[in-house]
Formats: sequence, structure tokens, C-alpha cells
Amino acid sequence: MSISLGGVPAAAELPDVLPPRSERGRAMRFVLRYPTIVAGGSLLAIMVFIAIFAPWLGTRNPESISPIHRLLNPGAGHWFGTDMLGRDVYSRVLYGSRVSLGVGFSVAILASAIGMTIGVVSGFVRWLDMVLMRIMDGLMAIPGILLAIALMALTRGSVYNVVIAITIPQVPTVARLVRGVVLSLREQPFVEAAVASGTRLPKIMYKHIVPNTMAPLTVQATYICASAMVIEAILSFIGAGTPPTIPSWGNIMAEGRALWQIKPYIVFFPAVFLSITVLAVNLLGDGLRDALDPRLAKRL
Repeated sequence: MSISLGGVPAAAELPDVLPPRSERGRAMRFVLRYPTIVAGGSLLAIMVFIAIFAPWLGTRNPESISPIHRLLNPGAGHWFGTDMLGRDVYSRVLYGSRVSLGVGFSVAILASAIGMTIGVVSGFVRWLDMVLMRIMDGLMAIPGILLAIALMALTRGSVYNVVIAITIPQVPTVARLVRGVVLSLREQPFVEAAVASGTRLPKIMYKHIVPNTMAPLTVQATYICASAMVIEAILSFIGAGTPPTIPSWGNIMAEGRALWQIKPYIVFFPAVFLSITVLAVNLLGDGLRDALDPRLAKRL
């Protein structure tokens, strides 16, 4: 019930809780503030959708051979044309996204986990630092693609071996990044306070150090993912990656390189899909870097 003073009605009572902001307004502000995250995330989400729902996107058996339909140009029957064995390039490209994305995500997760463990341990345990970092320096001295080719030469071609061969050269980069972050964090007052209070070293690492390495580690993982997809395509292109029976973008391009001048679409379509996916992951990584380090975004 309102009370009037001097015949003037009192103002309506203010609500106890302010109305929530519009969800559409929040989304628009996020898009305007981080356009690279939105663009990269949207493209990557489309590629993941294609990889998951490939069987329901008008595809055929990617290994089905039909010599009578060999080397058909893109058209209504075969959207991306057919290869020298009559296999549908559209189906092979869509199913190949599973291999490339699977390898990229797997390498990013494994390399980040292993590199983070090595970096945290070496940043805190001084007597292990010299040993672990010299091993990492030795691995970094060998070009990643050459090391991956050498490892694949010692094993048989499979997706799992490709993941392992690409992960090993990526670990040193993550380990050195995390070690540098840990060396700066261990001098911070909150870490010194935890040590002075008698907190055990494993607990300090788990509660205080590891959470503070997540931001740079997440950004680095996106670049590792993009690099892993490119390396997998290179390995498959030169015949050192996944077996030819498994459709991957590298295998498709390798099979079509002999006919590049007369049937360029066999190489063109998987190359476009690979380029778009790598671009999406790199855009996402740049956006995450700006979002997780606002000071860097202001300087840029």
C-alpha cells in the first residue's frame, strides 16, 4: 500500500531483485566481444556434426567399389564425383572427417595430459628438472614430422599408432610451456603460504598449480589439435599413416594426386575440408587466448 505525502502519490516500490538480463543480449555481446571464438567454434561444431552423423547425410559405403562408375565428375548422383575405383568421394570425405578429428582431439588430450604432468613435476622437483628437460630438448631437436615418420616405420599402420606417433613430438612443447608457468607460480605468495602451513607437495600441485596452468594449456591444446590433423594428413599422403582401407583426408588426396591434372576434384574436396577444420581450430585457439588473457587483447 503506497503512502502519499502532500497529495503526491509515492513512487512504486522497487522490486527486491532486478530483472535478469536478456539472454539474447548476452549472446550478442559475447559474439561482438569474441567473434573468433564464435566463428571457430561454429565451424568446428559443423565438422563434428558431419563426423558424427555421416551415415545419415546421404552417404554410401565409402569402401564400395563400382568400376562402371569410375572417375565421374561431380553431379546429382555423386556430389563430389567418384575416384579411380568408382568410390563415392563425398562419402569418403565425410567419413574421413572422423579419422582427422579423432586423431586431432586424441593427440591434443594425450599430449596436454602427459606434457602437463612432466611440466608440473619438473617445475617443482629440482633434481628431476635437469633430467626431464634434457629429454624434452632431445625430442625437440628432431622435427616432429620426421620423428612421426620414424615411429610409424617401426610399427604397422593404424589410427592408434598414428596417434602415438604424433603425440610424442608434441609433448615437449606442452611440457616446457607448463614448466615455465609453474616456475613463476611457485614463487607466488599463496604457494609460499601453502608450503609454510605444511601442505604436502602433491596437494599443492593439485589444488594450487594445476588449475592455474589450465588457461595457457587450453590454448596450446587447440594448436596441437590443428597441427596433429595436418601431420596425420601428411603421413597418410606419403603412405606412412592410416591404412589405405581407412578413408581419411590424407589417403583420399594421396590416391587422387596421380589424376590431379585431369580430375582435380578428388584432391580438392578433402583439401578444402582439412583447411576449413584447421582454420576453425586455429580461430578457436586465438579467441580463447584473447578471452583468457584480456591484457594481451588490449595490447593488440
